[in-house]
Amino acid sequence: MRRVRWHISKNLHYLIPLLILIVASLVWVKEPDFFVEFRLHVFDDYLRLKPRIYQPVPVRIVDIDDDSLEWFGQWPWPRTLLAKLVSRLNELGAAAVVFDILFLDPDRSTPSRLIDSLDEIAPGDPLIGRFKQMPDHDLVFADAIKQSNVVLGFAPKSRARNQFPYVKASFSTVGDDPRPWLPHFVGAASDLQPLQASAAGSAMLDTFPERDGISRRVPLLTMVGPNLYPALALDALRVAQGARGYVVKSAGANGVLSLGEHTGLEAVKVGRIIVPTGPDGTVWIHYTPHEPSRFISAGKILEGRADAAAIRGNIVVIGTTAEGLKEFRPTPLDPSEAGVEIHAQLIEQLLLGDSVERPSWARGAEAFSMLVIGLGLLLLLPWVGARWAALLGVLMIAPVIGGSWYAYAAHNWLIDPIFPTLVGLLVYLSSSATLFLRTEAERRYVRHAFGRYLAPAVVERLAAHPERLSLGGEMRELTIMFSDIRGFTSIAERLDPQGLTSFLNQYLTPMTDGILSHRGTVDKYMGDGIMAFWNAPLDDPLHCENACRAALAMRAELARLNERWRKEALDAGQKYNVVRVGIGLNTGPCVVGNLGSDQRFDYSVLGDDANVASRLQGQTKTYRVDLIVGDSTARRVRRFALLELDLIQVIGKTEPVRIYFLLGDEKVRDTEAFASLECAQNAMIAAYRRQDWTKALAHLDSCRNQAPEILQGLYELYEARIRDLRRSPPPANWDGIYTALTK
Repeated sequence: MRRVRWHISKNLHYLIPLLILIVASLVWVKEPDFFVEFRLHVFDDYLRLKPRIYQPVPVRIVDIDDDSLEWFGQWPWPRTLLAKLVSRLNELGAAAVVFDILFLDPDRSTPSRLIDSLDEIAPGDPLIGRFKQMPDHDLVFADAIKQSNVVLGFAPKSRARNQFPYVKASFSTVGDDPRPWLPHFVGAASDLQPLQASAAGSAMLDTFPERDGISRRVPLLTMVGPNLYPALALDALRVAQGARGYVVKSAGANGVLSLGEHTGLEAVKVGRIIVPTGPDGTVWIHYTPHEPSRFISAGKILEGRADAAAIRGNIVVIGTTAEGLKEFRPTPLDPSEAGVEIHAQLIEQLLLGDSVERPSWARGAEAFSMLVIGLGLLLLLPWVGARWAALLGVLMIAPVIGGSWYAYAAHNWLIDPIFPTLVGLLVYLSSSATLFLRTEAERRYVRHAFGRYLAPAVVERLAAHPERLSLGGEMRELTIMFSDIRGFTSIAERLDPQGLTSFLNQYLTPMTDGILSHRGTVDKYMGDGIMAFWNAPLDDPLHCENACRAALAMRAELARLNERWRKEALDAGQKYNVVRVGIGLNTGPCVVGNLGSDQRFDYSVLGDDANVASRLQGQTKTYRVDLIVGDSTARRVRRFALLELDLIQVIGKTEPVRIYFLLGDEKVRDTEAFASLECAQNAMIAAYRRQDWTKALAHLDSCRNQAPEILQGLYELYEARIRDLRRSPPPANWDGIYTALTK
């Protein structure tokens, strides 16, 4: 069982992506709603990037717009006015007149109905007879419809009605029976019977928006009860061509490749026009942006002001864009497009043959792309690594996305590039994440094994590059720190072993934190001493500044420790001696790396400048300060509050070193108090080197009056030197260099 778990863990980077591929394949087969909607939004983006370009075709919209309502009265208009509109369009030579309006109720403005609604008229009033003899407006409208090529619409309903809409066209099928594939409704809201009987066409008005409310596709054929009906745009084409019916081509027809499967509809033929469809008889609407030249105001038609050439031979769709009457329908290009314009656009694209199509092979191409990308990444990633696998993944995905766009731009084919891409991305992320977690587990083992012995930065570097766990070094510019407790021997003598261990732990922990929190590497602990360095093993362009900030942080931490230890000593009734440290900082080129033997080595530093740092730490006792910085470091941190201490020749060096005391950071340097102290100290040292002892002592008094407690010992040192030099003047060639006698 343990061996099985080991094999599973070892091959998890294959198993998880493979599971993702299996789930993705199931999603592809089932096509859940969220998946379909996501794909539709991708196709919307394609249409926004490259909509259909409007081309003038014989299709016009007669718009019952706000101007028309202002001229001829508010809606609903009397049917006699609509009859006049139809007759006028017929006279102008319209090929077909299509109403995107339902006429469900009788015209209330018909005189016989109007007189019946007036309670003020007495039953025997002769006016009633005269009104009854006037023509019925619906019959007038029906007569005008009969004289023209008019297509009326109906709205399919899910509730049963007593009567179905009139069937005006015949249907013949080639191949399988198309009816099982089509939308089915049990009833419809249709126009008045006299109007239906007079019309040349009867068609479905609805465009059936998708689940998100956007109109993208229209079914060209619909079942209402037992009857088959065309869409409004399709019947407009039939009537305009004078055709009697439709030919529906389905799977199994001659010339239709179905491989013995029942795959639904393939195309609908109306007159001379063949329209490819989806399996359910739908077509995608290939929208153009809103085009004002499609529209002619109904008022202009009624007043006889319209250009006859704009109507002659055209399919005319009558609808409204007037405020309060306009039927708003969101499309991929317009959140509130008029329904009448959607019908007109569909007629245009059917005439042009410029339809968007999702080929029957599209799903197979998408599945093939998904498997190629997914399996390719699954097999390649463990061998070539995450970076190369990402590059190869991009090289595999680019043809899918580019090919999908080319298919749409060049052929109006809709092929989804996103699902194969997402599956490939999930495979890549899951496989690389699994490999990463496994690698991290190996790195955690390295960290655990070496974390107690090496600096954290070194451990991280070894974890990232285990091959570097070997002997070798490199030359780098480093900033090195040495730190030591003053009088540690006397402290150790007062403590037992347990107390000494506790004291060192309490001291070394915050000191180490101060170093590590400023990107330092702790080289080693030498009893109470600490050796650390910056700019290795990781690059640190600000290594001098970070080392100085770490030293200042250590000073602050020591102050807090002294306060705590003082309180503890007072509570115990003991005398407390303040713990002081000396810190030396220096910058220069050193050898850094794994130094030692094949059996045991340390990540450490060798170099002359490291020795100088050690000597500077030792000189903190001489100069009675806690923090001395070498000249090479001081030149790189001029923003800090530095005070020159001396020009000194340390043991082991033939060249003198200018040394500085680090008082504080930039905030301290920017104060007026520091500027005054720096000026006084520089003047004191200059007078001292000129052997102008009187001025040196005067400036020394000025320094004492301004300096904090930590510098008072320095001035005592200089006062003693000046007294000695006065008693025993130096030679004439004296350059002010102090030669250190101790390390």
